[in-house]
Amino acid sequence: MKKKILIVDDEPHIVKLISMRLMTKGYEVFVANNGMDCVEIAKREIPDLILLDIMLPHRGGIRTFEKLLQLDTTRNIPVIFITAYPKTEIKAQVMRMGANGYISKPFTGAEIEQTIQNVLS
Repeated sequence: MKKKILIVDDEPHIVKLISMRLMTKGYEVFVANNGMDCVEIAKREIPDLILLDIMLPHRGGIRTFEKLLQLDTTRNIPVIFITAYPKTEIKAQVMRMGANGYISKPFTGAEIEQTIQNVLS
């Protein structure tokens, strides 16, 4: 059975790049471009992993992560943050909250794949 990954980012070119790479690796990919849609899709699809941008419209990534942690259906879904937001205190904050990883933009496809593989294995 294919592993499901939810990509949450408001930059279409980032979503396309990651989606295409993951689909060629055999993952089933879902996409949301804001925090509210992320929560709804996560509740419905129960992905194996969420790639979550920090800077999002309609509920930022950190608030979205807090919401996911509050819900019984989504609290155990691993989350990897992907962001261009360079503040080390933000990385420390999300890791303390329970994030499973943090990838800074720009990133390589290999970096995304390796981080996902590490979290899912």
